Amino acid sequence: MTADVIVVGGGPNGLMLACELSLAGIRPIVLEQLPRPSTVPKANGLLGQVVRLMDHRGLHEPLSGSPEPPLPNSAYFMFGALGLDLSLLDSSPLFGLAVPQHRIVEVLAERALALGVDLRRGHRVHALAQDARTVTLDVTGPDGEQRLSARYAVGADGAHSVLRKLAGIGFPGVGYDRRTNRTAHADVPADWIDPVNGALAIPGRAPVLPFLPHLTDRGSFSYAPFPGHPPLVSTTEWDQPASDGPMTLAELASSVERVLGVELPLGAPDGAGPHVLRRLDGGHTRVAERFRDRRVLLVGDAAHVYASGGGPGLNLGLQDAANLGWKLAATLRGTGPAGLLDSYDAERRLAARRMLLNARAQAALTAPGEDAAALRELLTELLRGEQVVQHLADLVAGSDVRYDMGVTDPHPAVGRFAPELEVELDTGTERVRLAELARSGRPLLVDLTADRSPAAALPAGQGAVDPVLARGGPDGLTGLLVRPDGMVAWACGSLRPDAAELAELRAAVRRWFGA
Repeated sequence: MTADVIVVGGGPNGLMLACELSLAGIRPIVLEQLPRPSTVPKANGLLGQVVRLMDHRGLHEPLSGSPEPPLPNSAYFMFGALGLDLSLLDSSPLFGLAVPQHRIVEVLAERALALGVDLRRGHRVHALAQDARTVTLDVTGPDGEQRLSARYAVGADGAHSVLRKLAGIGFPGVGYDRRTNRTAHADVPADWIDPVNGALAIPGRAPVLPFLPHLTDRGSFSYAPFPGHPPLVSTTEWDQPASDGPMTLAELASSVERVLGVELPLGAPDGAGPHVLRRLDGGHTRVAERFRDRRVLLVGDAAHVYASGGGPGLNLGLQDAANLGWKLAATLRGTGPAGLLDSYDAERRLAARRMLLNARAQAALTAPGEDAAALRELLTELLRGEQVVQHLADLVAGSDVRYDMGVTDPHPAVGRFAPELEVELDTGTERVRLAELARSGRPLLVDLTADRSPAAALPAGQGAVDPVLARGGPDGLTGLLVRPDGMVAWACGSLRPDAAELAELRAAVRRWFGA
């Protein structure tokens, strides 16, 4: 056996999974076909619940460059080119982290290597076989042909996943072949930018707010001034003639003029880059038929792709890795309860299909034609209400997904990502955030009760769950069992939980972490 786990794909999702496995004591091999990390610009950052997951792993600071915890966007965001007024909400779920994908890969690779991950670049998988105990991969690498075997293999090798195809897993969905998107880093006239709100004041048009697409009857235009980078200018048009030549700034400028009806001077961006200059014809929204085929599993774009804004594929993929890592490690160690690994497919396909609804709804809202225009007008009226904004913000953030934890009449926190908490430990007087306690990747039982009965209810000598005795939690929350992926498996609001609540806690520990 070459390794317990072979991860195929050394992008952000594969590296995140490798780190999660290593935290749980499993040292995987990661096979990446590229000989060196790609510098091609892709995603521009992370959005929503995944940002808090990065905080739980101590990755927010190296990614953001700041020791401050993540803060939610409380201004506005987009949904299908319509603005979500987040100032209407008591608490926005749309945490944002502006960081290019190549930097995410760099930080995760550093973490993986520090944890002892065997990262092998320049390796391409071309055959797969599996039986009841083993997965065997035929691989071509710098030293020629190899045959590697493992107890499990995970495909993190992107939308065109070789592992998914070799495993025979279908990838149904829809394509948008009428759409052409052009995007580039470009300088715009400085005196056209509003110093107060950052809007781009284009003569003859209404001001274009940053990051919010501006729709016309000829397409859409957006202007995104990401911190530390030249503005990202983008257009989307429909039914454009095919173009085989390389993308240019002049081509983008012509597209902007067609969409807006006015000229926008675009200059070459400053700095060394890497800078975006791309044309994308069409797009796809697809979800794999299943995320597991016996000893082969899928994460990230290998399992789902989305043709919508906000980087949903990467946001979901990193959470796939966090969900799978601890479950796969427990299964390999023999400590996980029966069916634990099957819950990966059930939970993450639930999240993927919810994002599928999001992507298809946004595609309908940005489509050309009078029907789509009427739909946008109606939804704009509904977006004046707080409840509608909250619902769509939760959908975009991924925080509307609630897992079934098998608890009867669960506390509102159960099945969701753990809430923001800052508590005072019994062992000291300094306050500590839950995200800081979660850095180890271990299950936590945070006991804020008066009688400490939840911690006492854990089986004597058990080593699966780390009890945390603390004070000063929010009203209505006195105890919570947090899985390594940040999801709450049990919670209570009683200062002195009764026998039924404690029985549910013990059942939750058995359900997720074994006897």
